[in-house]
Amino acid sequence: MATIRLRRKNDGTLRYTAEVRLRRGKVVIHTEGKTFMHRSAAEKWAKAREVALENPGELARRQLGDQSLKSLIRWYIEDFREISKWQRTKQAQLEFLERHPIGAANVMTMTSATLVDHVRLRRARGAGPATVSNDLTWIGVVLRAAKSVKQIPIKAEIVDEARTACRELRLIAKSRRRERRPTQEELTKLSEYFGRRDRRAEIPMLDIMWFAIESARRESEICRLEVADNDAKERTGLVRDAKHPTSKLGNHRRFKYTAEAWAIVQRQLPKNGYVFPYNPRSVCAAFTRACQILGIIDLHFHDLRHEATSRLFERGYQIHEVALFTLHDSWNELKRYANLRPGEARDIPAQPGKTNGRRTTPCTKARVSSPCPADDRSTPPDPPRSRARAISDLPI
Repeated sequence: MATIRLRRKNDGTLRYTAEVRLRRGKVVIHTEGKTFMHRSAAEKWAKAREVALENPGELARRQLGDQSLKSLIRWYIEDFREISKWQRTKQAQLEFLERHPIGAANVMTMTSATLVDHVRLRRARGAGPATVSNDLTWIGVVLRAAKSVKQIPIKAEIVDEARTACRELRLIAKSRRRERRPTQEELTKLSEYFGRRDRRAEIPMLDIMWFAIESARRESEICRLEVADNDAKERTGLVRDAKHPTSKLGNHRRFKYTAEAWAIVQRQLPKNGYVFPYNPRSVCAAFTRACQILGIIDLHFHDLRHEATSRLFERGYQIHEVALFTLHDSWNELKRYANLRPGEARDIPAQPGKTNGRRTTPCTKARVSSPCPADDRSTPPDPPRSRARAISDLPI
């Protein structure tokens, strides 16, 4: 209920203070007030506030006060980083949003328009559509966590609304499929450079580069391969905590070495139980520095994984066989790394007795009134199965 109190100031003028109280039983759970020059204005405000506070969300916003996005990001990092053990990419993006002006926004009053403005300004300053899309992803993660864990009445659905609007406005998009493969000339330059460099450097980059090409392993996976996990009889290794969108920890996957990759492993001098006991960031930095010195443009260490996967297909391995080397779970993921060159396609000779895919038998040369025994149409043929099946469906 609202109460209107009359107050007289020192100069004799009158003021009307409207006060609204909410009770749960005998306990006052919320109080707010405002002073007006006219009684009618005070009564109008009090009635409007009583109606507004009937909404639990409005009451919670008044009780919680200002909740900035950056305060929730900091809470999310401190409470969940050690438990979830996410990688440095996610950490860097969360800290960026914490420092960005969007971090000062009050999540209690944040709308989809606020997020669309953030995306528009980021694009205007040069950020790519996929990069800005990641901003919305991490903001949504934080808002949903705060809503479910801290019981803050946040409208987390505003992120989905903003994402839909940004797609229609072409402000965000999926990352472009990368198809960069090193040329033979570039590989020759890198091999010669690392051959000279490795004489005075700790990290054997020549072996690591060619191991990446022959094994299809990421730099982080290369640097945590354990000698004890290698099986010489089966020529296999084990990737511990293999990359996975939801369950990385404990996701140990065994993979097949190519003969060339196994030969590189055999000539290493293990240290601390690892095949390549080096910091993956140092490996990536050394590769990037070499490309800059040699004038090789737009080549990343991860592109060697594309090269390795493509070479496996060019050797003649089938989809389910390539997956034993690369550890991809589905063809949709694997085909992103299959950047085949038309000139490398195999020439498969036509089978004898076939012309344009049709058998040259009497049954196909002329139509007769009686059905051909070899071409019985009484039972319909099985429908063709799609070649783009999940790898788990293919025989291994």
